[in-house]
Amino acid sequence: MKTKKFDFGGWATRNNLKCSDGRTILKDAFKDNDGQTVPLVWNHQHNGPDNVLGHALLENRKDGVYAYCTFNDTEQGQISKILVQHGDISALSIFANQIRERASNVLHGAIKEVSLVLAGANPGAFIDTVALSHGDDADGEAIIYTGEPISLCHSGAKKEDEDGAADDPDDKDEDKNPGKKDDGDEETIEDVINTFNEKQKNVFHAVVGEIMARNGVLNDEEKGGSENMKHNVFDNDQQVQANVLSHADQAEILKLAKSEGVGSFKAAMKIYMEENNLQHSDISGFVQTGNGNVATLFPEYVEAHPSRTPELITNDMGWVDAIMAKTQKIPHGRVRTSHVDIRNIDSLAAKGYTKGNEKKITGNYALVRRTTDPQTVYVTSELHRDDVVDIEDFDYVQFQYGIDQISLKETLAVATMLGDNRPDSDPEKIFPEHIRPVWVDDELYTIHKDIDFAAMAKELQGNNAADYFGESFIYAEAMVTALRMARKGFRGTGKPDLYITTDMHNTMILARDRNGRRIYETDTELAAALGVANIYEVTQFEDKIRTDADNKKHKLLAICVNMADYGYGASKGGDVTHFTDFDIKFNKLQSLLETRKSGQLTRIKSAIVIEELVEEQG
Repeated sequence: MKTKKFDFGGWATRNNLKCSDGRTILKDAFKDNDGQTVPLVWNHQHNGPDNVLGHALLENRKDGVYAYCTFNDTEQGQISKILVQHGDISALSIFANQIRERASNVLHGAIKEVSLVLAGANPGAFIDTVALSHGDDADGEAIIYTGEPISLCHSGAKKEDEDGAADDPDDKDEDKNPGKKDDGDEETIEDVINTFNEKQKNVFHAVVGEIMARNGVLNDEEKGGSENMKHNVFDNDQQVQANVLSHADQAEILKLAKSEGVGSFKAAMKIYMEENNLQHSDISGFVQTGNGNVATLFPEYVEAHPSRTPELITNDMGWVDAIMAKTQKIPHGRVRTSHVDIRNIDSLAAKGYTKGNEKKITGNYALVRRTTDPQTVYVTSELHRDDVVDIEDFDYVQFQYGIDQISLKETLAVATMLGDNRPDSDPEKIFPEHIRPVWVDDELYTIHKDIDFAAMAKELQGNNAADYFGESFIYAEAMVTALRMARKGFRGTGKPDLYITTDMHNTMILARDRNGRRIYETDTELAAALGVANIYEVTQFEDKIRTDADNKKHKLLAICVNMADYGYGASKGGDVTHFTDFDIKFNKLQSLLETRKSGQLTRIKSAIVIEELVEEQG
């Protein structure tokens, strides 16, 4: 190897130099590359053969891996050779994979290429991680730069060169360390570490790592941070240093934090940044240094939802939207419904006439008429302007308006189906003579049907029903039977929808036969059996009890109705209107969302209510 010619030499890696990201390359980490030849490229580019400048012979030494580099006779190779000879290019970098590390110590790697790079003035080691996976046995890829200058070499030159560079591959351990002091000078920390054997070095690095962890200086694996820790290996003179607070700076900030009137480290940091002409942002928590790099000293929590708007937790609004979409809109607030009952058509039948006999009156019929007056329903809210200004993540005013809309719609829907359960003495009650509830409406408009589970169980299998059928199956069949039988007197239009309690819906859909097979696989099959268009779960139906004129109690299970037979009457200007105002004295934004309307079933026998008779506890 002594007769081997090469154009220059330089350190590919250096042992025991702590890199800028906290990692340290240990001795013999790349020993498997000893004696291997790898490509010499420009700036780690691989997009064409023009980027290959030559090759590098690698030599593993006690202080690291040394590279003996030779340029090709290509145009790019010779240009690069001139740049190196003139000192325009002064540093090397390597690309390595199969990298493994433990406690921030790089234990093993395989060098795949050596690259000429534009280096800054700061010596030292830097790792630009391409894809470094954490874990004892994890493989990764990295670009590593040592910061050591390269040495020009002439063909067959000896190591006694004026620069003192090691030119001969056989002179492995006799090169001068550029960072090492003369014998007469004081030893550096690096010199002391280099006197350790491998076991002592491992113990030393483990102790240092533990101390750093105790003081909150964690590596990226412990932080759970990104695997892509990229640094600019070509601008080492500006690398990180401007973003690092010195021990003197930290001591000054701590002293300031303990002083009277400050009281917190964050406030002290802000004052220190302002006094030293550094930029600070109170909201984002970023501290920006003079060179434009940003370091997050006080990271803020990030909203999980992309819109950054708080997610609303609401009741199931599917049935509410269905009611609002299907209900007919009457353009007058005062509504009258008129019906003529001619169901006794037999008594009104036409009569035959016999000459000489007196013609008799065919018969009379009843006129049914009901009037409903409107009532105002409203939602009000107020927001402090200070809150509106301070909340910048989302539009606070629009967010509150959305909540008011949901509240108004749900309140109207509940009043329409069930009524307002506030006492009659409450002046804010939505009274049933204005918004007439379907559930408790007159029998002329709403058919009330009690379900008999015991009778259904007996009908299905005598007294031994439990031996053959599950309780869910009996309940499901009882519901289907009750609803179908009630359809006999139904006079609503179209195909109605079923609004049902969650418990009853689950009981029906989970019903099984004696072989364990579900009776109704989907809601579509269940709806077909019930004779309805859609099924909507209504959590507000749970545990609702109605007392009839005979003082009997009935538990609500479901309401079957086509909401096209229910009308909301509202005069011009009575539709939903939004008003806003500002209270100067109390600095508040005020909002009023209101509507003035009436509500009622517009057809007789247009709703069916399925209930369970509640047994009196004796």
